[in-house]
Amino acid sequence: MSRPIRTFGRVKARPVKPAQAALLDDLLPRIAIPAGPYDPTTEGRAEVWLEIGFGGGEHLAAQAARRPDALFLGAEPFVNGVASALRHIHEQGLDNVRLWPGDGRELMAALPAASLSRLIVLFPDPWPKIRHHKRRLVGPAFADEAARVLAPGGRLRFATDWADYADQALDVLARHADFAWAAERADDWRVAPGDHVTTRYELKRLGDCAPIWLEFARV
Repeated sequence: MSRPIRTFGRVKARPVKPAQAALLDDLLPRIAIPAGPYDPTTEGRAEVWLEIGFGGGEHLAAQAARRPDALFLGAEPFVNGVASALRHIHEQGLDNVRLWPGDGRELMAALPAASLSRLIVLFPDPWPKIRHHKRRLVGPAFADEAARVLAPGGRLRFATDWADYADQALDVLARHADFAWAAERADDWRVAPGDHVTTRYELKRLGDCAPIWLEFARV
């Protein structure tokens, strides 16, 4: 069976610092999500959140610190990002984070239906060239899978600083029968949600527009 088209870029850059390398060896095996079917609801937490492409883990760790009653899943194929997230988890003493060091779509496929309260995708690889748009994470297949894993009333949050990616994601999700766009006024997509945690990557403003925030409810 052929593998799905890759939606992310590099998986490793500079050498990992010794302290973070030690966390990759010691902490990651203890909090890594196992391969195969995985039901996060068995941990008995009030909610389960999934962040796909957590970058350096700042947002993931901060949200987990705010909600010790919830379980936070994070997927990221970039080794340096996983190492950074482990540092945040270790320094903050978080026991409610589980990591998947790989393609987030593989993790979604392993989850049971209606197992998530929140699904978050912040500033994914934009693939700005038209010939690469097929590599973008948010498309019809992703929307179908997001609808499957989100519980009724669950929320999908997407953010990008590339205008045409925002247009594409809005078109895909707004057309989907299982999602309702939560926006009621312009500030709902122009201003970050009140519970958002700004990251260093976001502040770099590498896209072609100010960040656009799309929030959808699973109906």
